[in-house]
Amino acid sequence: MTTTAPRLGNALARLLILAAALLGTLLAGAAPASAHAALTGSDPKDGAVVATAPKEVNLTFSEQVAMSADSIRVLDPAGRRADTGEIRDLCSGSVVRYGVGLRAGLPDGTYTVAWQAVSADSHPVAGAFTFSIGAPSTTSVALSDQAPGGGLVGALYGIARYLAYAGFAVLVGGGAFVLACWPRGASVRAVQQTVVRGWLTLTGATLAMLLLRHPYTGSGKLSDAFDLAGLKTVLETKTGAALTSRLLLLGAAALFVAVLFGAYARRTDPKEKKDLSFGLSLGGTVVAAGIAGTWALAEHASTGLQPGVAMPVDILHLLAVAAWLGGLTVLLVALYRAPSVERSAVERFSKVALGSVAVLAATGLYQSWRQVGSWSALTGTRYGQLLLVKIGLMAVLVGIAWISRRWTQRLADPTPCGTDEAPDEDEAPDGDEAPDGDERGGSEAEGSEGDGSEGDGSETSGEVGGSGDPVRAAQLARQRAAVATARRKRERDADPERTGLRRSVLTEAAVAVVLLAVTTVLTSTEPGRTEEEAGRATTASGPAAVPDRPIDIRLPFDTGGVDGKGVVRLNLDPGRTGANALHIFVERPNGKPLDVPEIKVALTLEAKGVGPLPVAPDRIQTGHWSASGVQIPMPGDWKIQVTVRTSEIDQTTIDKNVKIG
Repeated sequence: MTTTAPRLGNALARLLILAAALLGTLLAGAAPASAHAALTGSDPKDGAVVATAPKEVNLTFSEQVAMSADSIRVLDPAGRRADTGEIRDLCSGSVVRYGVGLRAGLPDGTYTVAWQAVSADSHPVAGAFTFSIGAPSTTSVALSDQAPGGGLVGALYGIARYLAYAGFAVLVGGGAFVLACWPRGASVRAVQQTVVRGWLTLTGATLAMLLLRHPYTGSGKLSDAFDLAGLKTVLETKTGAALTSRLLLLGAAALFVAVLFGAYARRTDPKEKKDLSFGLSLGGTVVAAGIAGTWALAEHASTGLQPGVAMPVDILHLLAVAAWLGGLTVLLVALYRAPSVERSAVERFSKVALGSVAVLAATGLYQSWRQVGSWSALTGTRYGQLLLVKIGLMAVLVGIAWISRRWTQRLADPTPCGTDEAPDEDEAPDGDEAPDGDERGGSEAEGSEGDGSEGDGSETSGEVGGSGDPVRAAQLARQRAAVATARRKRERDADPERTGLRRSVLTEAAVAVVLLAVTTVLTSTEPGRTEEEAGRATTASGPAAVPDRPIDIRLPFDTGGVDGKGVVRLNLDPGRTGANALHIFVERPNGKPLDVPEIKVALTLEAKGVGPLPVAPDRIQTGHWSASGVQIPMPGDWKIQVTVRTSEIDQTTIDKNVKIG
């Protein structure tokens, strides 16, 4: 029979190369662990110069974080600890703020604040900034330039995350494929091995993540993976509890797999098999949803907007991914390793895949809105760009699935096997071409095929039976089975519809590998909505004001004339709407006061068209100017412009934006 379906050989090779290149590009460009909680404010602020030593250092974050006893370190210019080591929880309502007390009697100089925490979606975040007491100074503090969650430990943890998703998909999707689409596959050795390997992969990856969690969120040293004290600390966290729960649920999943490929595969009575299938379906769904819930409880879905809705949606999304991609994997194995797969089984899986796509579309739309929130975040953030790549891959996958469905419609069920053919999958589940045996026996059998004596080998059997040689009889039986299996494989491979289906399913699997990689990278990337909110709170033009705290900014200037370089330090107290006291300190680059002829200040709220509002400060002493009763009429992002004149002809205007509440 001639088929007119498209040839996929060369296209498949090109697609596999493209998929590998895309996967490499995504993983190579992925940050080890993007910051999901951002530092939105601090007191003192980054670069601030305060007249006297503060009693404590406060940090404000965009979302909830987990802090340890060593999460905030304040180091003096010589690199010694200047803090008391006692972390204070200053959170109030939606404001996430933590502080650490400072030792009394700190000398003047530049201090470094280094912080590290774990964001609510389980990813490590870290950063550092400086402030000065009295005047800036040199500092000997050297901080590691390794990103939080990076290095070898970060790479291993990322691989374990990917393997965990892949193992989950194969375990859950493979079990669903057998129960819902191909019950006879429960006795096929290749299918059994695939699902069991999925369980082993997920279990091993979960154990690896549990051991690597402490160095991943802390020191970054691989040797700390076996630190029992660190492991105990991890078990007390939300992520540790989720990983432990996953291991317990995998124990139940092992029981499910044992029954599926044991008692269920051996059942012959239709009623008993139906009852057992119902029990396995119900129990398997509960266990699969529980395992999916360990991701939802510890990652993106558990924080941010509407977590009560997001977590069930995330569980549905993961189950749909597993049903489609895991089932696709087992179907691919069956098409290549099993002697035959009925058309009805492929058609049932096609319906399951269609339902999975519908669920993925609905849940994915909600997740996209929740994590992105705006068109600008969709196109202007890394999360949004990766999401667009994922949507494109989904479209490609659906297109290839449509081609597979066309092949399925042309696929004919395999013809019933004759008595001289190899045993069915129940008896020869491996579907291999031939078991080990001597080549002479195989050639003899093929030769007998040529002269019409292949049927039952009665003459040879009779001779062996007469001689009573059981070894020779077993050898001939293996030879006949090998020839029959080889003939069935040739017939199977000669079927153009079955060959076309195998190629299209293989193409689906190749794209699915890349799709799974993109999904894994997405789970470790800062959501677009969070990134934009953090960006608005910490704009490049200036730090955000901490409520009820004075605004303290530094503005370097250079008028171009003699003695024209320096720094303007501006303090606005209390830094909110209403009356404020303004203090301006003009300093040389070495921190000493600089006397200038004139200082002018103007305030502008460009978003509302307010200003510029001029402020004329009075000179108090050398390098110190002041104005009282400076009125801020409304909250917003105000631009503060300072004009410095250092001689009759040399002057410059510098500005910075600050958020005033």
